[in-house]
Amino acid sequence: MPGSPHDVSMDDLARRLEALLFISPRPLAVEDLAAACEATATDVDPALAGLVAEYAAGRHGIVVTEVGGGFTFAVADDCAETVRRHSGLERPDDLSPALLETLSVVAYLEPVTRADVAEVRGVSSEWALAGLEERGLIEERGRAATPGAPILYGTTDRFLKLFGLRSRDELPPLDEFALEAGEVEEIRARLMANAARRRT
Repeated sequence: MPGSPHDVSMDDLARRLEALLFISPRPLAVEDLAAACEATATDVDPALAGLVAEYAAGRHGIVVTEVGGGFTFAVADDCAETVRRHSGLERPDDLSPALLETLSVVAYLEPVTRADVAEVRGVSSEWALAGLEERGLIEERGRAATPGAPILYGTTDRFLKLFGLRSRDELPPLDEFALEAGEVEEIRARLMANAARRRT
């Protein structure tokens, strides 16, 4: 059968995967790569592993990395500063404290409303949410089933890629942050109260 994995060598499959990763603006899951190449995940896995090895750190200016539940090309760490200077691309430490704080609340609580974020932060977060949405780090996730049907926000694949996360499950526990005594429990209580309110 033309196009079956038996008719495609591992090298050819790796080249096809390389082309797909190169043109895709978002990470691609193994299943998506397999479907595009008319192959199986069993065939794609070793070819993809070969690409990861080929683009291992120190060999090229880019690497193949797994983020957001898929694979993508990314700038190698030792080249990131050069690229950032040329293109103006942001890094996590380029975000202001207000933006980082707001992004953290969204990431740990999503989907979350503007009022939820303001309640946790203790200040209006309209500007910060707009800034994060403009940067492609958060996006609208529908409307809450509460009076006024406020917009729900969640993080994007770009957020995962920027912070090098495969999924939100890799977010560090709140306890790992350097907070004052009692602040972790206070934040956790606010987050849980908001989550419970959204479920009712």
